Amino acid sequence: MPEIFPVERLDLTFTPRAWPFADARRAEIETYFAELQRQKPAIWNGRVLLLHRQVVRDGIFHGDYFETDFASFTAWHHWDRPPAGARDCFGAGAIVSADGAVLLGVMGAHTANAGQIYFPCGTPDPSDVVSGRVDLDYSVARELKEETGLDAADFTAAPGWSTVVDGALIAQVKTLRSPLAASELRAQMLRHLAAEAQPELADIRIVRGPGDVVAAMPRYVIAWLEALFDGRLANPAETA
Repeated sequence: MPEIFPVERLDLTFTPRAWPFADARRAEIETYFAELQRQKPAIWNGRVLLLHRQVVRDGIFHGDYFETDFASFTAWHHWDRPPAGARDCFGAGAIVSADGAVLLGVMGAHTANAGQIYFPCGTPDPSDVVSGRVDLDYSVARELKEETGLDAADFTAAPGWSTVVDGALIAQVKTLRSPLAASELRAQMLRHLAAEAQPELADIRIVRGPGDVVAAMPRYVIAWLEALFDGRLANPAETA
């Protein structure tokens, strides 16, 4: 089961370096990605950031990232993230409504994670690097806007992060509290999706309790939701 714990802040740096895994398995990666693009032509081989060093000290999550291509990242992910000196560490925005519900996106059929249901999030990329540091607050705000049309400024961000560790996957979850009810938030998001030529999300799910948790949600999402609903995370509706 994933491990979940709070951290006060993130201290993340960027240090360019080679990824031996990608170099050693380049031919396999190219074959895999060519077939993926054949199946899903909208996918392109951009650049992403992966974590290669991390430690938690005095409530601060320290880490160092390197850059690689999306083809290598997604092949590694598809092959169940074998040991490769890397971690998939990304920021995720947990949208919590005024009435205590959590809103998640259903990934569209044209995406690499079609059908999965999770928070607005994305693998960090070079645009998240500012003066040698990786800014996951910026990454979360960008993904929130791109996927849902909502502005981070319209939410109250909880202090700190919930770090969820599931093997080589590390989700840094930021709770975003809204003054709006879940139904209004969902309506706003659906209007955004309807206006997009090819939205990343196919639908928005409202999760009000354990009964709304389904297998299409990744384990890190389920772990965070379970922690919220069983009281290990403060309920934002009660503490806002």
